[in-house]
Order: sequence, then structure tokens, then C-alpha cells
Amino acid sequence: MTTTSEPAPQPRTSAPAAEHRTRFFDHRIPSLYAGRYIIGNRQILKDVDGADRTVDAAPQPFDVVQPRFSFDPTGINARFPVPDAVGTYSQTLAHINLDAPGLPWARLLAEGQPGAVPWMALLLFREGELPDEDPDAVGLVKAGTVRELLDGDLGDGVVPGIDPQSMRPDEYDEQCATIRVPAELFDAVKPLPVEMGYLAHLREGGRPDATVFGADPEPDEGELNAVLVANRFPAATGGRHVAHLVSLEGHDRYLTAPAPAEGVRLVSLASWSFTTEPDSGIGFGDLAQHLATTDGKTPRPADELRLRVPASGPANPAGPQKEALDRMAGGAVALPQRLESGERTLAFYQGPLTAQPAQELPDPSAGPEGRLDSAGEALIYLQQYGVFDTAYAAAFTIGRTLALADAEFRTALLEFRSAARTAARRLASHPDLASRAATALTARQVTAPLAYEAFDRLLTAGDSDDGYGRGGSARLVQALDQAGSQLRSGRRRTAARTRRSPGDVRAVLTQPGVAGLLTQAAAVEFDKVTGWLNALRRLELLDLSHLVPDSRALPAESIRFAYVDAAWVRAAVDGALSVGVGHALDADLNALAIGGGPVPKCAVLINSSLVPNWPNTIVTAYTGQDVVEPVRDAVFGTETRLILFPEVIDRFELAEPPRGLCFGIGDVGTIELREITGDRIGHPMGEFPQPAGFARFLRPGGRDVLNLDGPGDALLPALSSAHGLGGGQRVSSAQFALQMINAPQAQTFSRP
Repeated sequence: MTTTSEPAPQPRTSAPAAEHRTRFFDHRIPSLYAGRYIIGNRQILKDVDGADRTVDAAPQPFDVVQPRFSFDPTGINARFPVPDAVGTYSQTLAHINLDAPGLPWARLLAEGQPGAVPWMALLLFREGELPDEDPDAVGLVKAGTVRELLDGDLGDGVVPGIDPQSMRPDEYDEQCATIRVPAELFDAVKPLPVEMGYLAHLREGGRPDATVFGADPEPDEGELNAVLVANRFPAATGGRHVAHLVSLEGHDRYLTAPAPAEGVRLVSLASWSFTTEPDSGIGFGDLAQHLATTDGKTPRPADELRLRVPASGPANPAGPQKEALDRMAGGAVALPQRLESGERTLAFYQGPLTAQPAQELPDPSAGPEGRLDSAGEALIYLQQYGVFDTAYAAAFTIGRTLALADAEFRTALLEFRSAARTAARRLASHPDLASRAATALTARQVTAPLAYEAFDRLLTAGDSDDGYGRGGSARLVQALDQAGSQLRSGRRRTAARTRRSPGDVRAVLTQPGVAGLLTQAAAVEFDKVTGWLNALRRLELLDLSHLVPDSRALPAESIRFAYVDAAWVRAAVDGALSVGVGHALDADLNALAIGGGPVPKCAVLINSSLVPNWPNTIVTAYTGQDVVEPVRDAVFGTETRLILFPEVIDRFELAEPPRGLCFGIGDVGTIELREITGDRIGHPMGEFPQPAGFARFLRPGGRDVLNLDGPGDALLPALSSAHGLGGGQRVSSAQFALQMINAPQAQTFSRP
């Protein structure tokens, strides 16, 4: 199998059906911004002489009240990373989700600023960056009244320059939380006014109404939230971080000019802290990409993804070399072998997983010729080369060993065969019973003692025929009446017995309905036997060394695809059923347990740190466009995962576990471009940027701050160009949010 070069659709087989949808909107501009207003009412009347007469009413002041220095924390819908979280977040942009959809745009940042620019922003700080009040980045603030803040009584730092005329009298006594940000730090992390509009948007999650031909329904007011996103990544070296939702009202002049030397004192409307662990530089995307490619771009050759030991040989091998290389290409390995004569040689061994489809062998249902009775029958001798192929002989022995080691299975198998033998002999001795096996006969009638069966017929027989050609209504009364006289006269009833040969008993098994009847002779034990054998067919009882006899076939950080050899599994089943076989009848009875569940057709083996580090990784397999559900998904040790499928798959996908909606970049330094117009909004368009690497879009200074629209290589113009926008057109804030969604990553493998 080879990897696809283009992204493939990413359905999630284990995710529930979608019950909502998500839409993004740029902003919500209010009809009136928060502030103090005066209504002036003037009337102009015509006097009797025709002159205009002006009448001015008393001015009517009113306030549009919105949170300014604090707001109710219950209005916070969500935060990411969640408060006090510990994880690897160095590729994630923190964000906060507010219940009030219009709050970020409820007031103007400053006179002359566009209404789409919010008055608040989410800033991220690291340990040691707020040395005066919060050196450990745990969320400490300086609290006091608004009056104390504006009077400069809460500590160093330039306070907001707010027009006193815009203040309501009661606002001065409100409580507020503040932080002092050093000048150099503020200049490094502050968003430009032109960038602030892109760091805030509206999100709607509502019913999955169809979006057809641009006929989008109006936003659901009850599902709208405001989202503010930080413009800075947490440190790759790890450590504690604190996020502050701050008001920039009154500090707008410092957004485009250097901050004052004493720093600025900002109002913190909300804050939380989290810890990011050191980033090893290897994430889900890196590991999945390594499984699929040799250098991050070049797909691994199909032969390299097959489960076999790499082997090199001459360009045109012949004779023994070709035979050996062909067998190794199929997944076999050469192992030391000691013959019964004591000689040492080599033999080929292959487990149930093969690199190429295995050859078909006779069907066991065809008769004894398709059944293995010993390991020796399964041993293949390559006379021309003087070596053995031990694959099926080893499978037989493995199955037999597993059966002998499992006392519960062994006991159930022997008890089932004992009950089935008894029932088969009863049917062979009573042809009339055998003739009824396909219709009215029950398991009890062929397993209970004959005396019990005869007495049951006397008790239950009615006026109709009892099944043996005799009327039953008066048989019990007649037998009791005649018993005394017959005993006094010394008369005894005798019945002639006919001896049946073993051949007769085996012949009974071929009659219609007999096989099903015999499986009911010891139904509980038979179910245990078939359940155990089905587990063997799913390879559940086998160790990893049985599946991968040579570790070079599945090295560290690799994925391998394989076929399942049904003949190998059948040989193991024959070996398990060979336990306790004393004669041909037992072997024939084993055939009743052969027809269990199907054998899987193909397998995927993953040996990678993906297995322990992302235990909820979603795997999806396809044949054509149809999803194929696995029949088994198991982990060996800590880093090896086996997935078995009921049919040969065409495509296989590894997908990162789903998570809450967040923003950031992928492990390989890219984001996934998504359609922003038409009826395919949100569908993937490919990776951005190419070549991979987001460092070009960071501000200089090493603080991991995004350069959205500042001098140098800015992200917004590059994104707009990638979407084919020209003539000064830009992606909107909603479209920018759609691009920056850090969706789970996926890697697809396709069969050539």
C-alpha cells in the first residue's frame, strides 16, 4: 500500500451523527455603542403671521449600559485550554467564549476607530513576564475600585485615559482587577488595531439546517457566542501560562506607538492559567507522517508497507536464491530446524499474516481430504531444495498446544464429543429415530436413557399414533392391567438387538438434520467449543511472536499491511480439535465445530508511540466508498496495535482523537486551508503554507506572537493570496477563524 498525495475525506466511524452545525460571523455592531447620550427634542411651529417659532424641550439624558471594568464570570461559556489544564499546547492559540455575543463590540475602542475593532483582547503571558504582581503566572491581580484605578492608587503603570464625561457616577465605586504589563512586553505582544478585528468573531452552533444555494437561515440568537483568540503561542519549552481578557479602552494610543517606560496598567476582565508541557517536536501529525513517508513528502513504497523482512538479492535471482527471496517476499522467515534424525537445517516459517495472498487449500467441508489429523500431514517438503515449509505444521501444533493449555476448552470439547457419540450411536441403532432427525426429533430423545423415553411415551401419548405405529390412548392402562398376569405366568418381553458397526454410526452423520441435532446433544459445551475456536480464528489466542516471527518485519515507528492466511488459521483449528481424538468418529464429530465464524481477510499492524500516547486514535477503513468495521482491535504490550478486517480494504485512515473546537497549527507547521465561498464552505483545500513552517508568520523577538498584519511577512495577506483574493481584498475575521481551526489531523493510506 502507498500513501495518497492529496488529503482524503475524513469520516469518523466512531463519532456520533452530527446533531448541530457551526457557523462563523465577523462581528456584531450595535445600533448604539455603550456610553452616555442626550436626546434633544425641538419643535418648529408656524406663527399666525407665518413666521417659524422654535420650541426646545428639556434635554433628556440616557445611558447605554454595558460591562466596562468587570462582568459576571457566569457569562463565560468556555475557555481553552481549560483552567488549570496540563498538556502540550505550544501549537494552540488560547481562546475564550462569551455568552454575550455583542460584548466585544459594545463600545468603541476610541473615537475614530472602526466599529469592527473590539475594545477588548486576549493576551497571554508566561512565567516571569509579570514580575511585579504575578511572577509565577498563576492569575494574581491587583484589585480595587475604578476610582482607585483612575487615580493611580493601584500601583505602577499608566492607567487608562478615559474621558470623565463618559463615566457614570456609580461606575467609580465598581470593583475591578488590574495587571501591570512592562513596556517592552506590552509592545511585543500587543495586537495592532487592524489585527484586533481578526482576533474576535461570532460563533453559532445550531440545528443542522441545510445550507443550499446560499439560502442560509438567520443566526439563532440563542446559539450565538462571542469568541476572542490570543495572538500568541505558549512556549515550546513548557511552563505555566496565564491568559487575561483585558480592556484596551483608553490605551489605544499605545497600540500604534511605544508604550510608556513605566508600563501600562490594564483592566483584567477575566483570567485563567494553565501549564503546557515541553514540546518534544514530535506530535500526532509528525508520527503519522513518518509512518507514511520517508522524508515528510515522499510516500513510502508499497513493498515497504507489507509485513515482511526486508531482503536484498541479485538483480536476476535463480534457483534456490529465487525460491528463498520469493518466500520471504510473501512474509516467510528462515529459522533453524532440527530434524528427527538429529540433523540441523533451515526451514521456512510463516504466521497467519502474509505479505501476499495465500494459496487456496481444500475446503474442510469437502471431506476428510480437507482435514488435518496431525502436524506431519501439514509439513511441506521442498524436495528440490531439501528444506521444509513448516507454516501449516506449526499452525497445527500451536492450535493443539493452546487447546491442551486451556482446561475449560479441553473439558468442553471432550464432553461435547462424548454426548455427540452417544447420540450418534442411538440414531444408528434406531433407524426410525434417524429418519425423524430432520423434523420432530429433540435432543433429549437421543440423549436420555431409552427406558426414560419409553415411559415418557406412555405418559404423554394421546389418541393419535405415538410415532412408532401404535395407538397411545390406552397403552399405559393396558400395560398396568396385563403386568400382573404376565409376571405370574413367567412371560418376559424380549426385543432383538441389532449390532451396528462403526461405519454405520459414521454414515448416520450424513443424514439430513443429524448434524444440527448432535450439536444440541451438549449445547452448552458446544457453544464453549465454538466460542473458543472463533476467538482463535480472530487470532485472539495468539501471541505477537506467532503473528510477527521476526521483529525486522515490524520495526519501531512503522505500519504494515497484511493478508490473513485462512489455511493457516484452519490448520490451527484442526490442531485444537485434534485433542482427545481416539477414532474416526471423533474426527468426524470435529467437523461439526468447523463451521464457526469467518476468518478475517486482512490486517493492519502499527508499531509506534502513537499507540500509547494517543490511545483513542480513530481508525477508518474503506472498500470503495463503504466503511469497513474491524472484527478485532487489540494492543500488544504498549506500542503495537493490531486491527483485523472482514474483507480486504482499499483505504486506511489514522485520525487524531477529536477534541473541542480550538485554534492553532498542526504538528508539521501548517494549517488546513478551507473553502470560504460557495456551497462547500469548510471543505479542505490542502495544507498551508508550502513549504511547511509557520515561523515565517511570527513577529521577531522570539516571543511566538503572530504577525497578522504588521510589517514583514504577515499571515493575513498570505492567506488572502492563497484563496485567490486580489485587488486589496482580504479574508474576513470569520473566514480567518475558519482557517485557524486546529482540526484533528489524519493520515490516509491507499492500496495501489
